[in-house]
Amino acid sequence: MTKLVTYSPKVFIPLTKLCRDVCHYCTFAQPPRRGERAYMSGDEVLSVARAGAEAGCHEALFTLGDKPELRYRAAREELAELGCETTLEYLARMCELVLAETGLLPHVNPGVLTRADLELLRPVSASMGLMLETTSERLSAKGGPHYGSPDKLPARRLETIRLAGELAIPFTTGILIGIGETRGERVEALAAIRDLHSRYGHIQEVIIQNFRAKPGTKMASAPEPSLEEHVWTIGAAREVLGPEMKVQAPPNLAYDDFPKLLDAGIDDWGGVSPVTIDHVNPEAPWPEIMRLRAATEAAGSELAARLPIYPEYVADLERWADPRVAQEIRKHADADSLARDDRWAAGSTAALPPLPSRAAPMPLDGRELDEDEITRLFEARGRDLAAVVAAADGLRSEVSGDVVTYVVTRNINYTNVCYFRCGFCAFSKGKLAANLRGAPYVVPLEEIVRRCHEAWDRGAVEVCLQGGIHPSFTGEYYLDVLRAIKRELPDLHVHAFSALEVWQGAATLGLPLDHYLSLLKAEGLASLPGTAAEILDDDVRRVICPDKVTTDQWLEVHDAAHRAGLRSTTTVMFGSVEGPQSWARHLVHLREQQRRSGGFTEFVPLPFVHMEAPIYLKGLARPGPTFREALLMHAVARLALHPHITNIQASWVKLGIDGAQAVLRAGANDLGGTLMNESISRAAGASHGQEMPPERMEKAIRALGREPRQRTTLYGTPHPERSRRSYGAPPLVEPLNPHVSDAGLRRPKRLVRPGLAVR
Repeated sequence: MTKLVTYSPKVFIPLTKLCRDVCHYCTFAQPPRRGERAYMSGDEVLSVARAGAEAGCHEALFTLGDKPELRYRAAREELAELGCETTLEYLARMCELVLAETGLLPHVNPGVLTRADLELLRPVSASMGLMLETTSERLSAKGGPHYGSPDKLPARRLETIRLAGELAIPFTTGILIGIGETRGERVEALAAIRDLHSRYGHIQEVIIQNFRAKPGTKMASAPEPSLEEHVWTIGAAREVLGPEMKVQAPPNLAYDDFPKLLDAGIDDWGGVSPVTIDHVNPEAPWPEIMRLRAATEAAGSELAARLPIYPEYVADLERWADPRVAQEIRKHADADSLARDDRWAAGSTAALPPLPSRAAPMPLDGRELDEDEITRLFEARGRDLAAVVAAADGLRSEVSGDVVTYVVTRNINYTNVCYFRCGFCAFSKGKLAANLRGAPYVVPLEEIVRRCHEAWDRGAVEVCLQGGIHPSFTGEYYLDVLRAIKRELPDLHVHAFSALEVWQGAATLGLPLDHYLSLLKAEGLASLPGTAAEILDDDVRRVICPDKVTTDQWLEVHDAAHRAGLRSTTTVMFGSVEGPQSWARHLVHLREQQRRSGGFTEFVPLPFVHMEAPIYLKGLARPGPTFREALLMHAVARLALHPHITNIQASWVKLGIDGAQAVLRAGANDLGGTLMNESISRAAGASHGQEMPPERMEKAIRALGREPRQRTTLYGTPHPERSRRSYGAPPLVEPLNPHVSDAGLRRPKRLVRPGLAVR
């Protein structure tokens, strides 16, 4: 994959320009002025932050003078009016305000800090920063640029950076070149930064900032460092700090020469604002993002937005962020722990972001991809994304032509009561989920059969049965459901029971899996859905579904089903807490199982619908995948599973019609089922409707220039009579969902929890 160069979309909030220091090159710090406030008000702060949030920013950069109340009475008096004793106390209040009202992530640059100061700000900021600038003490002597600035003493600044490391605060620092230091002193400062990072691991980026002379300062006539000097220092930083450290240079301070900084070795442009000026360097406007992107691409890299906290730290928020701030960080993060690049969400009606432009397919030579290669494909952006999508769509065309299939089916969710503790599920209604929609119910057998008759009359070839697992359900319940349906509708294909339901059913009857599956098949089960797979990575499963079947158990159920002559689908639920490596592991598991047993018919990506999911409401999950990630899941699956699983399905319930059409251009060849009733996604907050009749299915497919074709569950051709009855079907009768108490079920003494049994 192409190298990434990052930047942070931000707003600049100059909370106060008062400062007790008198740096001889600075125009940011200003003395009090009669009639002007010393501090921005809460309303002013929010106005800037809201504008930034609307413009797609993720960071609120608070920059301010160092402890002005120690020098200016005006600062002390205004702080008293605000109910604060210190500037830092007011800063903490404003950070909390921005977090609560806008969700932007505060990054604070308030100067030299004590341990107590850092502890005050950590719970309300995602990251902090302090430019070391230099380790040369002579620059603080009389005649030097830092003379009269007690907070610029190198020892004090190094102590702040050290304390931040002790407190596990993601930190930004850097050096300022051209203020009178020597090259050797720059290297000494870089080495000091390196040593602190080696000890604590908390320095997430190092800025190599070039001095710019400003009118009205004591250094107005001082010579500025040349571009060559800047480039040399960036190269020295890369040498001293190593290849893993992020090295940044502000593009606006290099003016039209900023693209040359990429060749010097930087991999980050810093904060760039579409809303506010650079208040420290107001004479130097930010380059527009399109210009920044063009320069980055011309250098052979891709531009990517990041958060004020870098990906390595987002990946371990328990260590690097306060729990309150961590919740907000997750809302902004994508699966790569970079900034979300769109506002789309699975199940929502939000407009799609711009889709990748047409590109030449990524050359893959038809070879089988390993886990690392699949992981890298999932990280594709920009031109790489377009190339992956083109490769997947080309392979789809080779395998399936221009045909897009769909199945006329009815979903029946026979209960929304479940004793398993899946954090992503808003469908199950237990005591801890009383705030979610719908009363707890169990559908009687006669109502299940009635719905099957109704589906058959409307041209269905399949009924799909899944539900929560009521504490009283045993394996006999699932057999009873099959007997009731097949007794009256012997030709209806029953596609039913997830791996968890099969495992639980067998365990409650004390039967081996293969024996129980043979009983299910004998009573009319025709195929299994691939749900309950979520992510086939047990590290993730321990977080999102700790008592559910493990990866090995899920695979074992499907292996046994295939050996019993039952086919099954496969799924993935993505976009909650996992990332590209887990997705790659999931695909490899499916591919290897298919190689062994050959019974999978299709792969169905299911983007996480977050709105009502408990794990999201607790602040422990992202708000589902970005649309780029949804495109990639379908495209990469097409490439990674070929030729073992050749059908890739688009879930219109999760993606919406426009989203489903987009992934049909990115490797998918199937539009799933008409459903008639869809409850699980709706309970999680999806709003795309409960039925997609054949007429709408085919209109959406033809809009792509593709040929719609009805199919059976196993990708055969339905009887013409079935297809004829599916068009112009009458409205559904309102389904009956009696309260669970009407079922008269009794809870058993012991509940089967397969996932916990092996841990």
